[in-house]
Amino acid sequence: MKFIMLTMICALGLSAPVSAAESLDVKINARTSSVTLMTPDGPVEVMRNQDTDATIDPAYAKTSRKCPPFCIQPMQAAPGVVTVGEVELLDFAKSGGKVIDGRTVEWHLNGTIPGAVNMPYTQMAQRLDEVGCTKGTNNKWDCAKAEKVALFCNGPWCGQSPMAIKAMLREGYPADKILYYRGGMQAWHTLGLTVVEGQM
Repeated sequence: MKFIMLTMICALGLSAPVSAAESLDVKINARTSSVTLMTPDGPVEVMRNQDTDATIDPAYAKTSRKCPPFCIQPMQAAPGVVTVGEVELLDFAKSGGKVIDGRTVEWHLNGTIPGAVNMPYTQMAQRLDEVGCTKGTNNKWDCAKAEKVALFCNGPWCGQSPMAIKAMLREGYPADKILYYRGGMQAWHTLGLTVVEGQM
């Protein structure tokens, strides 16, 4: 897997993304220097960019986008769905929780959170079997054994993951099994966190 943040790794003098937790100047928070997440290609260490002169990826620097469709999303995607920040998302992912990139394939392939599974919002209602739901005899989803999941998209101006969440709820997915990372890729890039190329 090619790492989009390769320049950060080179700046640290590392040949591969190995733990350098104690020597990092830019940490995730006061207690956490980095978090290792599992991906289909093996473990990836998520850390912040160590270049204190780094700037945000231009794809996420734009402040104004035509609304609709790029309208500011509410803090809560739907009643009962908990909104989380980066630290909570990393804790959830580190504990084996499924992180879902609800964006279209093109956005996902251009860079995503390590370990995230792409389930585009346009396909969510048809793919609930991938998160623990089963089709009943009446062709309706039974989500009694649904997994706890965390969804994200491009950021506070992106409606893709909120639409995916609403589709899940319409199909019977329990709201208390859904986390919403509203900051999405814009906040992830702003904080200089590790980004990897998405996979199909």
